[in-house]
Amino acid sequence: MNKPEPRDLELIDRWQRDIPLVSRPYGAMGEALEMSEAEVLERLKRLQAKGIMTRVGAVVRPNTAGASTLAAMKVPPERLEEIAELINREPGVNHNYEREHDFNLWFVVTQDSRPAVKATLERLRRASGLDVLYLPLKAAYHIDLAFPVSGMRGLLRRDHGAGAASGRADAADRRILGAIEDGLALEPQPFGPVAARLGMEEREILDRLGALLDRGIVTRFGLVVRHRSLGYTANAMSVWNVDDSEVDEIGRYLARQPFVTLCYQRRRQDSWPYNLYCMIHGRERSTVSAQIAELNADPRMAGLAHQVLFSRRCFKQHGARFGGGAKALSHA
Repeated sequence: MNKPEPRDLELIDRWQRDIPLVSRPYGAMGEALEMSEAEVLERLKRLQAKGIMTRVGAVVRPNTAGASTLAAMKVPPERLEEIAELINREPGVNHNYEREHDFNLWFVVTQDSRPAVKATLERLRRASGLDVLYLPLKAAYHIDLAFPVSGMRGLLRRDHGAGAASGRADAADRRILGAIEDGLALEPQPFGPVAARLGMEEREILDRLGALLDRGIVTRFGLVVRHRSLGYTANAMSVWNVDDSEVDEIGRYLARQPFVTLCYQRRRQDSWPYNLYCMIHGRERSTVSAQIAELNADPRMAGLAHQVLFSRRCFKQHGARFGGGAKALSHA
């Protein structure tokens, strides 16, 4: 049976962020929910085996520990799976979705640098013979994606992700992020082995992760779940063409709405005039459509060119890769 138990849902809701940065985090998590450390670990292992939870770890703000971009392609339907597989083979691609639009394939590329991102897109353009939309981030208004599953929404919705991070991750930070990019081990003291393999003290790793959170480079540290497995099967990306003088105000308005899961500004292109994006994840398509209509009913949205792109298929989804640390831990 794949359906999570009520206590699993409590665990997911409480700990999609703010996992204690201590030597025995699972024990501390259990204390808050009157569970033993062993029970927490057992439940997390089961959630991971069922494909509900992908990992325990850091969600990193884009462009603070490398460089990334959203990209899109207009793929003939008969070539869609071929091109999706081509994109998936690029190690820097961490999300790849089919959406309902002429631009029907949308993916995220993360690399060490902006030139490396552009080189990835150029390889894909040459290999596919298709143009690639390059849509880098300009401003983030809400990027702290988490999903309430047991009525505890107040614990999940925070004013995270707005504004800019303080600085960038340094080389040591990147090694740590790389070491845990596939998730913390589900064992009582998961930071110890990471420290030993990186030749660092456990205390330094915990302190650095805390500092990355404080600086907004890591937007949350917690359970990372697959939204579809929790019933969030309706996923829409809404885009608007907003005057540059108004985009920040409208972006902040969208980000304040409790059902908006992501909101950001991206660069326009000649064939794609939209600069403001928001994501809504819901259990029913009709509900998501009604929420988009609610956004558009605001006077500030009147007359704006607008598109809605519901997702059809997920071809690839995992966290961003930070190669140096991953190699240090032989996770490749």
